[in-house]
Amino acid sequence: MNTQTLIKNKRVLVTGGAGFIGSNICEDLLQYDNEVICLDNFSTGRIENIKDFLNHKNFKLVVGDIRNLADCKKAADNVDLILSEAALGSVPRSINDPITTNSVNISGFLNMLITARDAKVKRFVYAASSSTYGDSQNLPKVEEIIGKPISPYAVTKYVNELYAHVFRLNYDLDTIGLRYFNVYGRRQDPEGAYAAVIPKFTMLLMEHKSPTIHGDGTSSRDFTYIDNIIRINHLAALTENPKAIGQVFNAAVGDRCDLNTMVNYLKKYLAEFDSEISIIPINYGPYRKGDIPHSLASIKKAEQILGYKPEYTLKEGLKLAVRWYWENLCRQK
Repeated sequence: MNTQTLIKNKRVLVTGGAGFIGSNICEDLLQYDNEVICLDNFSTGRIENIKDFLNHKNFKLVVGDIRNLADCKKAADNVDLILSEAALGSVPRSINDPITTNSVNISGFLNMLITARDAKVKRFVYAASSSTYGDSQNLPKVEEIIGKPISPYAVTKYVNELYAHVFRLNYDLDTIGLRYFNVYGRRQDPEGAYAAVIPKFTMLLMEHKSPTIHGDGTSSRDFTYIDNIIRINHLAALTENPKAIGQVFNAAVGDRCDLNTMVNYLKKYLAEFDSEISIIPINYGPYRKGDIPHSLASIKKAEQILGYKPEYTLKEGLKLAVRWYWENLCRQK
């Protein structure tokens, strides 16, 4: 990794810093002598995710809510960069409760933009989403071609991009959005009604239970390992390329895998620890509302403008994720 494109010796605010992605970013930033401020209200974040660095001299936890402007401004005091990861994720959750999703993802995000503007931060990098592509049938997904949103969550993430664009135009705030594609890896919560597919299926298989695929398993996703996401956040935060400012970039691998194949990989890698997992059958159920059939990112824009290159393929990332879940979650059972 090029050390010239690593965030070092900065004061960085990570919103949603106790969540899956946010906690991994916080941990990574602490390696490079950054002061890290974590803002989280623990609605979906977990104290377990940050317990290993709560006593780190360069880490500060601010318990607060991005829907409260005062909390945002308190956390952003004298920071150089904001990495905005806080959001209420999950398409099904947004369909069940669009009001809360809107409140967190739009009102809360606007509070963070106002905070960044008033604090005069050097760069505001935010977590956008591949859900913004909506009903577009184009593959691969190219940043400038999107469809109409098909879930409340997708609406909120698209509005984030529009607000970031407006703040760039009107307040000269350096904003860069990263459209995350199906991120997975260590610390991703396998439990709960809205758990992501990889950790949820991994946990079920470790318990010798059959996971249920929604649909026939031919739906495909551009599954992206967490360390690729950490890498592109560094690049976005530090880029001096004027073509990057005010833009959104796909944060992905640039390859796709159908759900049947992905589950078979999980079974194969878990069987190295428990051979009985290899024969666990898979169940199939109806498609879920708001789900898209296929997702594949073009990463050319990120490659050309940010210098991004994914460091982990799906197989490499899954092996690491499976090992982490086995070593950390089996011990808790």
